[in-house]
Amino acid sequence: MQKHNVNLPIIVTARHMDVTDAIRDYAHKKIEGLHLDYPRIIEAKVVLDVQNHHRHIAEIILFCADHIVIEVKSVTEDIYASIDESASKIARRMRKYKTRLLKNHRPRKEVSIRHIEEQVFHQEVLHTEDEHIEPAYVHKEKYKIRPLYADEAIMDLEISDRPFVLFHNQQTHRLALLFRRKDGDYGLIEPEMEASNGTAK
Repeated sequence: MQKHNVNLPIIVTARHMDVTDAIRDYAHKKIEGLHLDYPRIIEAKVVLDVQNHHRHIAEIILFCADHIVIEVKSVTEDIYASIDESASKIARRMRKYKTRLLKNHRPRKEVSIRHIEEQVFHQEVLHTEDEHIEPAYVHKEKYKIRPLYADEAIMDLEISDRPFVLFHNQQTHRLALLFRRKDGDYGLIEPEMEASNGTAK
């Protein structure tokens, strides 16, 4: 059981604020104090931000074994409280994840993990009438497409702050997109590839 995260690489960065030694040490202790027996944490990142002096944001990202990435974000009026809340969120999500994982363990075929790049565009770019404007994205990151069953994709979605999970469905052997609906349920999209004669495969 991984009771303590010894020598765990923890990177603390900040926007619109200075990271004092006290804040950095506090964030380190919170991450190191996560008593998780699954999954094994490989690296942790803490991103702090202060907006308008009232929105103190603490985002924690855990890179774990088995290609699991856990992301949480909390906003309070105190940076220490935001760090506390994010650490608590991660602990709760991991307990839920482990419980479901033990109930839903399934064999899977060997499928390689594919990577695609995510691009986020400014809203003004998407609504402009100028067809020749060069798109500008806010940030770009790698996205891993993993072989999962639908209920495992739901678990991934629950431990992430992302609005969707793109995965290779182990039941249908097709690319699938799982997303959160406004009513709180989940939606699943499996695109159909059009053959050259116009019929779906």
